[in-house]
Amino acid sequence: MTLATARIAIVTGAADGIGWATAQALARDGVQVALLDLRADGVQMRATELGAAHLGLGCDITDEASVAAAVQAVVARFGRVDVLVNNAGIGDQTGATVDQNTAAFDRVLAVHLRGTFLMSQAVGRVMLQQNGPQRGAIVNLGSIASTIGLPTRNAYSAAKAGVLGMTRALASEWARSGIRVNAVAPGYVNTALVADLVRKGMVDGPAIAHRTPLGRMAEPTEIAEAICFLASPRASYITGVVLPVDGGWTCFGAPESALADLPGA
Repeated sequence: MTLATARIAIVTGAADGIGWATAQALARDGVQVALLDLRADGVQMRATELGAAHLGLGCDITDEASVAAAVQAVVARFGRVDVLVNNAGIGDQTGATVDQNTAAFDRVLAVHLRGTFLMSQAVGRVMLQQNGPQRGAIVNLGSIASTIGLPTRNAYSAAKAGVLGMTRALASEWARSGIRVNAVAPGYVNTALVADLVRKGMVDGPAIAHRTPLGRMAEPTEIAEAICFLASPRASYITGVVLPVDGGWTCFGAPESALADLPGA
């Protein structure tokens, strides 16, 4: 695939973790990637690592003007957008619900839910003007928190549930226009952030591994592979789908002690 025929992708939250792994995987597949992140310096360095065919841009996905400027810059550079990966996110406040504050709650919803909406809206406007029966693909980041209960994680759970609802709504609205919209729902992922929380004792890594049927956290590259599949022509007849990438977390309904009795445990 030449640069003239390469697909163009935008990945938000691309400086680290799942976003960076996804940008690398897309680039490996011959996609030219615009990496967006609130940390402009960091994401520009990441784009430089990928090579001159790629672009790094600072962007606050909660700000409509910032989103519009970033998408405009991508179109000015590449001429089109074929893929959008709405990955950017933040952690939420911990502690008892009665002690949580609304500013922190609103911030989590702004990044995860408002950000996904603003990016999808801006990129959707571009995709709808493009030629061809397959005008684009959007992949949103849900979570196991989208569908199951995680104590105290109110804002994150609400935001991620909202992302799945938005995914289905956009998929239904844009299907006849040749735009596919899907989501992945990761479980616990061994990002640098999570590894730091484990080291600090804020996340119980061994307990998570024990509760997960596959016996470990995911690596960012494993989530990236699922994202790349849904974004690719290989998934041309898939839209409105939520793909769990959680090592079996959400399907497992037995007591945790049952895992010790299974073959290979």
